[in-house]
Amino acid sequence: MNIETLVVGPLETNCYILTIDNEAVIIDPGDEFSKIKQAINNKKVVGCLVTHFHQDHIEALEEVLSTYDVEINKVKSPKFEFTIIETPGHTFDSKTFYFEKINTMFTGDFIFNSAIGRIDLGGNINDMKDSLKMITNYSDEIIIYPGHGPKTTLGQEKEHFKYYL
Repeated sequence: MNIETLVVGPLETNCYILTIDNEAVIIDPGDEFSKIKQAINNKKVVGCLVTHFHQDHIEALEEVLSTYDVEINKVKSPKFEFTIIETPGHTFDSKTFYFEKINTMFTGDFIFNSAIGRIDLGGNINDMKDSLKMITNYSDEIIIYPGHGPKTTLGQEKEHFKYYL
């Protein structure tokens, strides 16, 4: 699987384009639909995943849904195997998408490189603590692709959890 990162919008949100063969999945179409469309090129879009519904992660969502005839958090291809993990805390609807075969999670604003998401924008501290405790059951080797900033590993981020738990 190829993972392309597009940094979009004024808050520099990471929009990810996952590609296998000529099929693509878009994660968090934050803004700049023309940039997303250019990255898609002639690939067949088979899904759109949204980690949470803050505007900086969904500004181009309606254009993606109507242009590519896909539904939110559904993928129309068996090539993309993933699990949706409910990870509330940053928001009540925060989700992490875990692609076990490639040892990768897309965490939105739940976990960043060296930080966790703010809880004052629709989430709460108890949910965040529960989500952090739950995610510690996963392998340290998992690569984290966050909603903003550079990628990291879960093991590296677990070191920071002690400040929140």
